[in-house]
Amino acid sequence: MSTTPQRVLLINPTITGKRHARFPLAVLSLRTALEARHSARILDGNIDRDFVTTAVRAVGEGVDAVGVTVMGGPQLTSAIAVSRAIRARHPQVPIIWGGAFPTVCPEAALNTAYVDYVVRSQGEDTLTELLDAHAAGDLAALPAIRGLSWRGEGKLVHNKERPFSAAGLERTLPYDELENPRQYLTKTYLGERTAGYQAALGCRFRCTFCGVATMYRGKTALPGAARLEQELRFLHERLGVDAIQFYDHNFFDREVDMVPLLEVMAKFQMPWWCFARSDALANLSERSWALVRKSRLRMAYIGAESPSDWLLHDIRKGTRSDQTLAAIEQCRSHGVIPELSFMLAPPQDPEGETERTFEFIRTIKRLHPPTEVMIYIYTPLPLRRDNTNAAAARAASALRDLSGRPIEFPRSADGWAEPHWLGYWCHRDAPWLSERLRRRIIDFTTVLGCRFPTVMDIRASHWGKSALRSLASWRYRYRHYDNPWELRVSRKLIRQWDPRVLSL
Repeated sequence: MSTTPQRVLLINPTITGKRHARFPLAVLSLRTALEARHSARILDGNIDRDFVTTAVRAVGEGVDAVGVTVMGGPQLTSAIAVSRAIRARHPQVPIIWGGAFPTVCPEAALNTAYVDYVVRSQGEDTLTELLDAHAAGDLAALPAIRGLSWRGEGKLVHNKERPFSAAGLERTLPYDELENPRQYLTKTYLGERTAGYQAALGCRFRCTFCGVATMYRGKTALPGAARLEQELRFLHERLGVDAIQFYDHNFFDREVDMVPLLEVMAKFQMPWWCFARSDALANLSERSWALVRKSRLRMAYIGAESPSDWLLHDIRKGTRSDQTLAAIEQCRSHGVIPELSFMLAPPQDPEGETERTFEFIRTIKRLHPPTEVMIYIYTPLPLRRDNTNAAAARAASALRDLSGRPIEFPRSADGWAEPHWLGYWCHRDAPWLSERLRRRIIDFTTVLGCRFPTVMDIRASHWGKSALRSLASWRYRYRHYDNPWELRVSRKLIRQWDPRVLSL
């Protein structure tokens, strides 16, 4: 039986502006995993601003399959656009979606005319085996491919889950095969040439609003220190990288695991940013903090989420509000800026919890004014059909809109691409959020952001930030957040950046 290698176009659809583009790590990892048996070309929609036209042309020049990595939110709309265009011009070419969105919503992804297969969770082995089956013309092998969802005999088929794999940590990403890899190095507050990089895989926690929990199901793996050093040396010496933004889902977790990595970071002393847990930072030893200081960690993104411990328990965060305060104190003592994210307006008590969170944020700003604050709406992700957690199922079934009707999530990718559901996925809106509360959250965020301009904004001038601080001071002091029209006008003139965009 013929096993001709498949030619695959791997697409990273547009999700951000070209100036903020970072290495397309997902498709780079796939490219490396496929190279022994199939050939792959990468198309990055963050760089090619007409990537839909480019994709259609590339498929016409000879492609056996198209793989699209898809996050929810804005990348979903561009993924739909490119998939529709390819299907219209080349209907015979199979289109395969993978990534966070199809992992969380495999049925919705397949309830379309432009997606043939869904690869759930880690995609390297699943995609390789799927291409093997197509190369051999053996579609009878499809049911045995773990992690695959597909259409079979008029119904959607979801194969068994694929076990977590740390094999990706043994592969070196082919940065040199990107067209001009230096264009992914961005000037940030960290450095002149900041690179996005992911060292570890997965997360051992299962927060109800986080797609990573569905992707990795509580599993995690860290790289060996030698591999981390090898890749950082390549980025630093070959590409001129002078700062790192780590996309590990929790760089700081178990201290015994992170110390060897901190020792590597301390060798390079490149300013860096990462995700961290408050309990891990609060309990970090002085020896490890010494490594943190030497390594030049500048900012740690901490999921504080709420001041209410009952809510932290319900959303399966695994931390407490006192640990948030302890982590802030540790960061303050060791020269690290804590960047805290908060999830407002939970469905149980949206107005009460929002006001309590406002006051908690004010407390934090009194304790350590440089603390950065990111504000989102709490929006739990839809449960997968195979979710067996009874508490999560009860919480999901209790979700109601403002009229008291049960929340029904979209049944297709097109439905999730509608503006209000894009807002839900991006934690900007929720069906139980009243217009009054939505406006209050926006107004508070405006006042807070002007009173404490983010250090990440390297575009706004010093005088501009000072002007915003002065204009917002009386509103912040007296909690007069409503309709800050003068601040909205001023921040447009000063061109203040939204820190939630800068943290992507």
